[in-house]
Amino acid sequence: MCPHNLENELMERALTWHDLITAGIAVAAGIAAGLLLRMILRWLGERASRTRWSGDDVIVDAVRTLVPCAAITAGAAVAAAALPLTPRTGRNVTMTLTALLVLAATLTAARVVTTLVKSLAQSRSGVAGSATIFVNITRVVVLAMGFLVVLQTLGVSIAPLLTALGVGGLAVALALQDTLANLFAGVHILAAKTVQPGDYIKLSSGEEGYVVDINWRNTVVRQLSNNLVIIPNAQLAGTNMTNFSRPEQDLSIMVQVGVSYDSDLEQVERVTTEVVENVMKDVDGAMPDHEPAVRFHTFGDSRISFTVILGVGEFSDQYRIKHEFIKQLHQRYRAEGIRVPSPVRTVHVQQGELPPGLIPHQRESTTPTKSAPQP
Repeated sequence: MCPHNLENELMERALTWHDLITAGIAVAAGIAAGLLLRMILRWLGERASRTRWSGDDVIVDAVRTLVPCAAITAGAAVAAAALPLTPRTGRNVTMTLTALLVLAATLTAARVVTTLVKSLAQSRSGVAGSATIFVNITRVVVLAMGFLVVLQTLGVSIAPLLTALGVGGLAVALALQDTLANLFAGVHILAAKTVQPGDYIKLSSGEEGYVVDINWRNTVVRQLSNNLVIIPNAQLAGTNMTNFSRPEQDLSIMVQVGVSYDSDLEQVERVTTEVVENVMKDVDGAMPDHEPAVRFHTFGDSRISFTVILGVGEFSDQYRIKHEFIKQLHQRYRAEGIRVPSPVRTVHVQQGELPPGLIPHQRESTTPTKSAPQP
């Protein structure tokens, strides 16, 4: 019997109640199996969230969508096999179900791979922020590959599509020069590890703050005032920048202090060192193992100036540490009788008999004077 006659014979075969009942049972069994598997996987997900290893969370999340979808697809395939379909219709149903299964697998793979990339980015940066540029690129690549596989499964030739993409890629690249420049600049910044999410940076143009995220187009910086600054990646890569978190997060800050000329500098150094030690031990964010440093450097008009070097564990902690250091240092200086002078301006006014319309000549001069002893 020729294939054409066989196809006609199959088309003329009547659909019986037995076929409908068998197909209905297969579909219902597939749906029931999918729901049951989803409940089991949800229970496993709750158990996996209680463990320390994060890999089981990724595995359960990966199969939570794929396994129920595979069960329902299998039920539909059994139902299609039970019905008196023509060979062409059977092949179309098989290709459609296979394409749906491949699509579900692609979405699952995209979710798993992007989760792994995000976890890797967070572990490398050591902060809660994420570099979404790698996550987005990975998601697009996985979805594009899955889309091509689905087209190939449906019998659509992807060779002309790839050729068209290759030819049109040049036009797209020319039209999206700025976007592609920001994309590759962001990839270069992260690959070179000059800036990572969580770093505190300051640009030569004045913008500064914590790097929140680096995406495919721009870098998001959160200022200490909790405002967000959006900087294009190309601009960030092409400007002078200071990273206060590299190569180490801890840093040293300098506070300028001055005392009067009649002060005992040995006493000043000893008292200041004790205050630094107390601040380093008691204030959160300070470095307890920091060695106090007091350096005299200038004979000023009314004071001897020196620099105090403090250790700070993180950039934003410097303001609280300076605050506590100045308060404690002022209290100790008052207790020890150490004076911190301030410049005093004396104005001399000379008056006499002057012609009408003229104002008295004023002459002012600045002379260094000593401040009165502090109470």
